[in-house]
Amino acid sequence: MSTDLDAIVIGAGFGGIYMLHKLRDQLGLRTRALEKGGGVGGTWYFNRYPGAKSDTEGFVYRYSFDDDLLAEWDWSTRYLDQPDVLAYLEHVVERFDLGRDIQLDTEVTSAVFDEEQDRWVVTTAAGERLTGRYLVTALGLLARTNIPDIPGMDDFAGRLVHTNAWPDDLDLHGKRVGVIGTGSTGTQFIVAAAPQAEHLTVFQRSPQYVVPSGNGPVDPDEVARTKRDFSTIWEQVRGSAVAFGFEESTVPAMEVSAEERERVFQENWDKGNGFRFMFGTFNDIATDPDANAAAAAFIRRKIAEIVDDPETARRLQPTDLYAKRPLCNEGYYETFNRDDVTLVALGETPIERITPRGVRTADGVEHDLDVLVLATGFDAVDGNYRVLDLRGRGGQHIDDHWADGPTSYLGVSVAGFPNMFMILGPNGPFTNLPPSIEAQVDWIGELVRRAEESGARAVEPTQDAEDGWTRTCREIADATLFPQADSWIFGANIPGKRNAVMFYMAGHAAYREQLGQVADAGYEGFVMAGQTASSRSDSS
Repeated sequence: MSTDLDAIVIGAGFGGIYMLHKLRDQLGLRTRALEKGGGVGGTWYFNRYPGAKSDTEGFVYRYSFDDDLLAEWDWSTRYLDQPDVLAYLEHVVERFDLGRDIQLDTEVTSAVFDEEQDRWVVTTAAGERLTGRYLVTALGLLARTNIPDIPGMDDFAGRLVHTNAWPDDLDLHGKRVGVIGTGSTGTQFIVAAAPQAEHLTVFQRSPQYVVPSGNGPVDPDEVARTKRDFSTIWEQVRGSAVAFGFEESTVPAMEVSAEERERVFQENWDKGNGFRFMFGTFNDIATDPDANAAAAAFIRRKIAEIVDDPETARRLQPTDLYAKRPLCNEGYYETFNRDDVTLVALGETPIERITPRGVRTADGVEHDLDVLVLATGFDAVDGNYRVLDLRGRGGQHIDDHWADGPTSYLGVSVAGFPNMFMILGPNGPFTNLPPSIEAQVDWIGELVRRAEESGARAVEPTQDAEDGWTRTCREIADATLFPQADSWIFGANIPGKRNAVMFYMAGHAAYREQLGQVADAGYEGFVMAGQTASSRSDSS
């Protein structure tokens, strides 16, 4: 028994929710969204660990497609905590009555393109079979849990949890807690968990450049002023590089005096936000080695000033490039001044194994724990695709197509996988995500509209178009310092994973311009099979 639809969306986070609205309500297609979680929200449903929050300011961490929604939804803090983001997404689902076409607790196990019918056949873990002309994968950029291979994991007698699957019944109060990982999730968790735990042991794999977030309450008058200015704000966001709601700098760091650099760094340190510090101070922190070194040295000096114990401060100071995803958190380095927080630098004393009692490091110390938290991140971007039985033309598995690394055309489509569109697929934009999600959903929606109007049975990019986009993304990335740092941005956090460019790093405005140019050229790079002759001539 199967269900026949016009379109199937996999995932009900920011991307899947808006895509369902676009396809069902604006294009009139019979659409269903399949979500493996027990509720909507995607990342914001699963990541309920203490301290979980967006590190994008709340006034731009939302949809902009509906003016009434912008006007009516309030916020009270500069950054939104996980429950706030989840409540917002649940409100959007309720507002547009999307819930009746979202199927929860539904894990998709396979999606196979039927070439005879030009339809996708989707199968769930429960054995349900659905077919649709269009398949949209909103699988999440950071969704596939990364579990490190550490000896003795099964031996631990306490509670072992990953931040991406935080249990509702876990209370850290009065417990000896260990955490492995100090990325964005890890730093958030550390700040929140330290006041709760009897003792917190931080197993640091890599020291991080963390700037303050500047988080705090926002009064209703500021919220009202922001709402009145939303049209200008969103115009700026769409025309910016990182889409974080601040004006990016146009000044090279080395063209001002050392005193002026210090003043600008301090001003932005005080304002807070990781992306602001990297892109709002000077325009070449991510591209010029001298500018990057100046920013890194400033942060290292701050660590030395903040952390009381010189040895702990030394271990917290990175020595590599300031070229990973920018991080921010309120009070991160201050947390290590607490008597009940211990830092273990794994670069100096690696983990030897997990024991029933806790973690034993190479110096012979056994760290006794009641709870061990894995803040070890994700197999980002393509991880969720590879675990699906996802097959295009000729039965080719996505793994085979991506044997040399994940690729796409424009971050939204793959050659040989007709009528399949990705939200935040490989080589999409490296930005604040909701604005980029909206840009992609709007663009995918217009391409589907064109296909429907022209009678095209199948829409897919050519391999030449995909190869060209891959080269473009590589060239842009290589013009920055990001590839020189070991980072999940290039898959370096997954042992054995091939280093690959996974983002378009020219910025949000440039990405929107690329999308617009392709559409204006009649969706250049795409083949629309089966469209009528009149439709072909209309689009040429």
